[in-house]
Amino acid sequence: QVQFVESGGGWVQPGGSLRLSCTAFGSIPSFDAMYWYRHPGNSREFVAQLLRDGRAYYAGSVKGRFTISKDSAANTWYLQMNNLEPQDTAVYYCNAAQHKDGVYDLSLDWGQGTQVTVSE
Repeated sequence: QVQFVESGGGWVQPGGSLRLSCTAFGSIPSFDAMYWYRHPGNSREFVAQLLRDGRAYYAGSVKGRFTISKDSAANTWYLQMNNLEPQDTAVYYCNAAQHKDGVYDLSLDWGQGTQVTVSE
């Protein structure tokens, strides 16, 4: 199993910034993609993806404000969040995937997440 540990969440006013961190522990495979998701409610919302070649993809709602990066040697990746808005309020989760047979398979071992609250 792989354990993901998220950190860096907290409360900020609109326009503020936070940097989230994710570290993977345990039996760590060679990940082909790293992710950030968020749960504004009961559903899961894609936020960002980082591929092995460094190419990054973002949800339209965060593009230009959020940046995903990684430290592969430390099994760690980050989400820099700038100009935060109340709509960004959610529990943020990280994950990773291997690319097999043309698809990315996320790990089923979701972490506890880290709460981000953006309000006045």
